[in-house]
Amino acid sequence: MDLGPFESDNSVSCRLVSEIPEACRTEDCCLGVDEAGRGPVLGPMVYGICFCPVSKKEALKDLKVADSKTLTETERENLFQKLDEAKSFVGWALQVLSPNTISTSMLQRTKYNLNALSHDTAIDLIQYALDNGVQLKEVFVDTVGPAEKYEQKLSQRFPGVEVTVRPKADSLFPVVSAASICAKVARDRVVKGWNFTEDLGEVDANYGSGYPNDPKTKAWLLKYLDPVFGYPQFVRFSWSTAQTLMESKAVAVHWDDDEEDGEKAAQRQKNKSMLSYFSASAGSNEQNTAQESHRFFTERRLKSLDSL
Repeated sequence: MDLGPFESDNSVSCRLVSEIPEACRTEDCCLGVDEAGRGPVLGPMVYGICFCPVSKKEALKDLKVADSKTLTETERENLFQKLDEAKSFVGWALQVLSPNTISTSMLQRTKYNLNALSHDTAIDLIQYALDNGVQLKEVFVDTVGPAEKYEQKLSQRFPGVEVTVRPKADSLFPVVSAASICAKVARDRVVKGWNFTEDLGEVDANYGSGYPNDPKTKAWLLKYLDPVFGYPQFVRFSWSTAQTLMESKAVAVHWDDDEEDGEKAAQRQKNKSMLSYFSASAGSNEQNTAQESHRFFTERRLKSLDSL
């Protein structure tokens, strides 16, 4: 599996794909969707799909695919190799979402949370399969959020495809297990071969599981927190664990624009709008002369009239 742009630039997201088996273009197919790395504060999240003809479900099951979380790294690598060798009837595609992509998506002004990012990524991958001629008949998805709502969303998005969304789908449907293995193998390889572009010297790779509650991960986060620049791009800045450490350990930053925005908002609240000015000007002449004109009008020798 070629990691493509990740070998030189970790800030970008990329898509990795296999060849599309000819059988998948001519026969009704099933497709599974799963992800790896949703919870860790370190490294990318990888979404994967795996697909094969419905007639080959048993052949896929015979490969002994299982939920990737129940397998060792060696077992996952071996099963991925088997899936690659079964390319006459099995295809896959992966979307590698960099930590930078995840953080900037979640921290943008328009709310875009991890569930929405996950849904959109899964939809894009299913659409990729359809666009490349895969004759999808069935889609099985490990749920993100309420299963019924997600299933309804996907069914509306892909009419004519039978969609099944279930919790723990990776342990229920072999085609989802296969997607899980592909996603997990890709994430493991990306994390292990991460290219730290920042000037950190020799980086300690003993960061544990990458999950926020792992003591080794916490120690690594403390060790590589720069008081001014924060963390390398290996870290998801949007995770509360990283944000809390930066707030307590990093140098406080004061943005002048924040203060200006506040002052401008207060000033706008005090000033009357132009519309309200003209509304007031439409009163009697006595009221108009008693009212002090704005500097804009006096400097230009402009006066309010109630008749022409």
